[in-house]
Amino acid sequence: MHINENQLTTPYFMIDESKLIENLEKAKLLKQISGAKLVLALKCFSTWGTFETMKPYLDGTTSSGPFEVKLGYQTFGGETHAYSVGYSKKDIEEVAPLSDKIIFNSLTQLEAHFAAADPFASLGLRINPQRSFAGQDLANPARPYSRLGVKKELLDLSVVDKVDGFMFHMNCENKDVDAFIAILDHISEEFSEYLAQLKWLSLGGGIFFTYPGYPIEKLGQALKAFSEKHNIQLYLEPGEAIITRTADLVVSVIDIVDNGKKTAIVDSATEAHRLDTLIYNEPASIAEASADGQFPYIIGSCSCLAGDQFCETQFAQPLQIGQKLHILDSAGYTMVKLNWFNGLKMPGIYYKRVDGEIQLLKNFTYEDYKASLGEA
Repeated sequence: MHINENQLTTPYFMIDESKLIENLEKAKLLKQISGAKLVLALKCFSTWGTFETMKPYLDGTTSSGPFEVKLGYQTFGGETHAYSVGYSKKDIEEVAPLSDKIIFNSLTQLEAHFAAADPFASLGLRINPQRSFAGQDLANPARPYSRLGVKKELLDLSVVDKVDGFMFHMNCENKDVDAFIAILDHISEEFSEYLAQLKWLSLGGGIFFTYPGYPIEKLGQALKAFSEKHNIQLYLEPGEAIITRTADLVVSVIDIVDNGKKTAIVDSATEAHRLDTLIYNEPASIAEASADGQFPYIIGSCSCLAGDQFCETQFAQPLQIGQKLHILDSAGYTMVKLNWFNGLKMPGIYYKRVDGEIQLLKNFTYEDYKASLGEA
């Protein structure tokens, strides 16, 4: 069935395959230069209807919970990496047969689950290098008293009798290649005796190598030099870097109120559909906005939460009720965090292919809402 975007009912996500491929080509280049393998971080983006586009470029998936492991194994293939801050015995029984690598967050988790996991997968341990690059404390893996990973002073070389690899995840939207290389050099120096006995090392995600103008060659050469120095296979776990700027959340203006400032109320909500806007207090960007526009508006959500708004911006012309707005860069940490707050209609998910065809990936109904809260 041919889908005409102009006739779609808001709210909905529109993922653009051509933009996705632009990012994937940069990932391909980085792999070629560095020799590193790249596994998609499903915690950021799990919309599996797009995975056929990604599979030729990436080496598999990495997870943060049991359902992500199963999804990666079933729908993406390649290598399936399983990490969790805390596995239960039942979790390990479920994920171990599906996993190529299982990464434990602590020495106690490694000890508790080694016997059950070892027959199935190459095991790893998350290390906290006590160095990081993160714009907000909430997302800083090396923040004081962090529960994420094992500090060096708690390690000894006997750990390599049980693990083949380490994982360091210490970046969040790091656009500074020199800052990343400085952390890489720190790891090379501080953990060299461990690296000499390991087979693989994951450097996590948060390296924004698809950001415009990012020096991919410099990053790739640094990774290659590290890998050759320690004779170790490197992995990166990109999420946002793969899907940044690939999707819009399309909404409609359903009311305009003026209580000192004009507020355009749209048929969506940050709390329900774009949660990180609220959590990290990072205003959204609107495609239709104009930097020198003379008509300012708050773009307000239709939830009951008083502070729930997308942004404040301005337009070249007054907004009209019924007008569509495109909230840019709405792929990462959106579809994986959708919820039914206020019983709002959940956005549909569409995929615009390179040839212009639009595919429906998911349409949510009242029955989905009802079933999420009890038996249908």
